[in-house]
Amino acid sequence: MNQIGVPPSSFQVSSSSSSSAALLQQNPGMVTASPAVAMVVAGSAATSAALTPAAPATPEQTQQWIAELCDPRSRERALLELSKRREQFADLALWIWHSFGAVASLLQEVTETFILMEPTMLTAHQSNRVCNALALVQCLASHNDTRKPFLEARIPMFLYPFLSSSHNTRPFEYLRLTSLGVIGALVKTDDPEVVPYLLQAENSEIIPLCLKIMEIGTELSKTVAVFIIQKILSDEKGLTYMCSTYDRFTHVANVLGKMIENLPVDGKNSNRLFKHILRCYVRFSEHVRARDALRTVFPPKFQDNTFLGQLRDDRALAQWMLTLCRNIGVSSSAIVSIFPNGDASSATASGNLAPGSSFFREVPSRQLDNQSH
Repeated sequence: MNQIGVPPSSFQVSSSSSSSAALLQQNPGMVTASPAVAMVVAGSAATSAALTPAAPATPEQTQQWIAELCDPRSRERALLELSKRREQFADLALWIWHSFGAVASLLQEVTETFILMEPTMLTAHQSNRVCNALALVQCLASHNDTRKPFLEARIPMFLYPFLSSSHNTRPFEYLRLTSLGVIGALVKTDDPEVVPYLLQAENSEIIPLCLKIMEIGTELSKTVAVFIIQKILSDEKGLTYMCSTYDRFTHVANVLGKMIENLPVDGKNSNRLFKHILRCYVRFSEHVRARDALRTVFPPKFQDNTFLGQLRDDRALAQWMLTLCRNIGVSSSAIVSIFPNGDASSATASGNLAPGSSFFREVPSRQLDNQSH
């Protein structure tokens, strides 16, 4: 009887075992973990200079590393070897989930770091080690057959201490990015159970945590955090939740507005961040009640030529901006330049609230209508 509990014949090599950069580009939100760095990205490729391609492993080698997770003396090496090769086998998550003590060992690595959450205590080595564990946790979050029990076990809640930290040293940033990558992997799947899970009372802390990171994080962590918010908004239940009270809507809208105000207008990472922010605004504009409130907090930089370059270079981005302007009935100089015959000011979407209406400002205590379009 093998220790893993899954017959070796079911251990299939993934057809996508290419470079980390290619994998990241195909799978936004994926974590890249290595002994030196852990990075997460939403929407594009990101690689670590310290990351070197791992030699292919046999199923027997991988089985041995999973077994070694249960031994504190061999766990660090096992974490490293497995995290480097986690894309080589399509069903690595199943092997880990069904192996005696493997998941408990990963969570032990995570929880033992909680007492080190001070800059003077958490070293780069300790951070890299737990990032390798979190990279394997992300495998569990991504796999179709382990995601449901992963959520039922409430494993995402083990990430919240890393996401709530305000320290910006590299060890803490790597922990924050890798933890965001786990949540990003969950929402990226578009599994209908994920967003309702994140909105449950005991789990809804993820939204304020992401908003906090969107305010104080690095550009990369901001990008992943706003990607998570965007994916929550793309779900009807998520949109309804965000627009259910005045405070919830304005909190998100104000943070997005600050990000636009401070966003550099050049750079690949900035363009990626801009794209996710804009899609959040577009989604809000599709809610019948939130639409009117957006007019009162619409970023001035959306109405001038600040982002003209990005909009001209990306037709999809320009179309999203045009849709946003049409939905809420405002004009944009950049959109007029790109679509001279389709100025948003003359193309207000049907069903919008009247420009003079002020639902949020007049009755902030009322619950927003659940209807969205």
